[in-house]
Amino acid sequence: MATVRQSLSLDGAKVGASAIPQLIGTQGTNFPMTPAYGFDTSTVERLYLKFSPLAYGSGSITVTIGWYAATATSGGVVWETALAAVTPNTDTGDVETKAFATVNTAADTHLGTTAKRAHTVDVTVSNLDSMAAGDWVWLRISRLTTDGSDTMLGDAILTGVDISYSDT
Repeated sequence: MATVRQSLSLDGAKVGASAIPQLIGTQGTNFPMTPAYGFDTSTVERLYLKFSPLAYGSGSITVTIGWYAATATSGGVVWETALAAVTPNTDTGDVETKAFATVNTAADTHLGTTAKRAHTVDVTVSNLDSMAAGDWVWLRISRLTTDGSDTMLGDAILTGVDISYSDT
């Protein structure tokens, strides 16, 4: 049994017609921090990524979200994920009206003292929408500002998304 890990490119991220996180293109002192997305402190905003779990075997997947606080040095952030899976040449439904499975969430706490400090949080996704190897899978990521545990003021900047799963 092996764990498969895929890094999803934020270059291919999509946004909906509303609730759009801000595309951030920051020039750091020594390297650019782009692309990244700023998720607002008061509005639930969403980002969409598409992937194919080519070697997926079974079980939950882990979505690892890389993020930092734009200005805050304390507080909590709640990230929400949801999947929509389609099996090409098998599923008979309309791919453009496909619904997302029930959400999964994870809370993370800013480690304090420094804004822009790198953090990661793992979201265990058990609601897989019958995902199978080779499916087309859309991943929705949101900052769940309506959750009582999301107390961090200012934007949460999403810098990376990795997925991992078992190949057996």
